[in-house]
Amino acid sequence: ELHQWAKEHGLVVEKSSSSNGNLRKPVVAAAPSKIRAGSSSEQQLPVVFAHGMGDSCFNSGMQQITQHASDLLGGVYSTCVPTGKNQQEDTTNGYFLNMDASVDVFAAKVRDDPNLQAGFHAIGFSQGCNVIRGYIARYNDPPVHTFLSVNGVNAGEGALPNCFPNASNKKHENLGAGGVCDLLMEQASRRAYNDWTQQHSFQANYWRDPRPVEREAYKKYSQLAQWNNEGNTFNQTLKDNWSKTSKFVWVLAEQDAMVWPKQGEHWGAPDPDDPFKTTLPMEQT
Repeated sequence: ELHQWAKEHGLVVEKSSSSNGNLRKPVVAAAPSKIRAGSSSEQQLPVVFAHGMGDSCFNSGMQQITQHASDLLGGVYSTCVPTGKNQQEDTTNGYFLNMDASVDVFAAKVRDDPNLQAGFHAIGFSQGCNVIRGYIARYNDPPVHTFLSVNGVNAGEGALPNCFPNASNKKHENLGAGGVCDLLMEQASRRAYNDWTQQHSFQANYWRDPRPVEREAYKKYSQLAQWNNEGNTFNQTLKDNWSKTSKFVWVLAEQDAMVWPKQGEHWGAPDPDDPFKTTLPMEQT
C-alpha cells in the first residue's frame, strides 16, 4: 500500500500525543525578507499546508499539525489543501497526478477558499513543497507571503535509493564508472524523460539525472526543468511570480536518506563537471 510504504520510510507526518525533546535540530536557510509598501504586521495571515509523498490532508498527523499551527498563532485560519477528494485519492495523486496538474488543483482550491483571498503563508513537507513552489511560479494569486519548505525536493532527485554517492554507500564507486548504479540511472531516465511518464508520474517530474549525457532530455521533457527555466524556452512569468512572495525559509534534513543531494533542499545541486563527487551550494546554482 502506498501510504504504508511512505509511513515505513518516514515520509508521513505522524500524529503525536506529546512533543519529542530528542528531535534533531534542522538546518535552516532563510532568504532575506522583502517588506511590501502598505503591508501591515498587525494582520495575521492564514496558513496553508501541503503534504508529502504517501501522506494525505485527511490523515490524522496532517490534521493535527494544521490545528497546532492555528493554536500557536492564536487561532488563525489554517488548512491543508489536498489534491484529491478523499484520503485514497489524495494519497494516490501524490504518485500519479503530475506536478502541473497537482498545482492546478491546489490553485483552484485556494481560489475557492474565501479565507485565503488576501494571501497566506505556506508550509510544505517533502514533495508538497513542489506543489507550493509550482503554485508560486505559475499562479501566486492570491499570493504566498512566506514559504516554509520542510525537506523539500526543491532541486530535484539526482540518484536512486541505494545508489547515493557517499562514503557510507558500498555502491557509490559505481556511479559514473559504468557500474550497476549507472545502468539503473540510465533506465530511470529512459522511463522518466518522455511525454507519457511526465504526464502520469509526480516523481518522474522532479527526476534530475545530473549526468551530462541526460542533460538535453532533462531540458526537453522534465516539468522541473520548465519550472526552473532550465528548459529550451524561458518563461518570464515564472520568474516574476517569485517576486510576489516576501520570504522563503528552506529546512534541510541532515540525515535525509530519500533525497540526493540533500543540499538540493537548500537549492544546492551536483556540479555539472563532476556530479557525483562535488555538490554546489545554492549560491553557485
